[in-house]
Amino acid sequence: MLKHRLLHPAINEILARAGHHARILIADGNYPASTKKGPNAELVCLNLMPGVVTCAQTLEAILSAVPIDRVHTMMYTKDDPYTLDADPPVWEDYRAILKRAGLDLALEPIDKWDFYKAVETPDHILTIQTADQQRFANILLSIGVRLE
Repeated sequence: MLKHRLLHPAINEILARAGHHARILIADGNYPASTKKGPNAELVCLNLMPGVVTCAQTLEAILSAVPIDRVHTMMYTKDDPYTLDADPPVWEDYRAILKRAGLDLALEPIDKWDFYKAVETPDHILTIQTADQQRFANILLSIGVRLE
């Protein structure tokens, strides 16, 4: 019986094989998960219906299972139809979840097109496709070191 909050068998298996610097993408429902991934990445779809499961819920589960030492978000654009003029509201949710998990990590935004490149590296091991409908909710986590 697992003690952490993450129960998904496939995700637990992938994370158990992962090491330091491996990357996990928690993708919103609009992210092109089938085409924008690293050569070693596995795709797990948790998109049940619009809004279920969210990126924030997935982040909370992942943080219960593995150490994370970097958190990158996809920077919102100012030059396309989906533009935002301020941080997406979900980023505040992420900050609160990180704080509750006892992590002192800042969100590190990456330009949208560079974010895709960051995901397409060999270190990318897992994409969790959610059904989150919020714009720019994608979050790229780097696995840290277990010190316990």
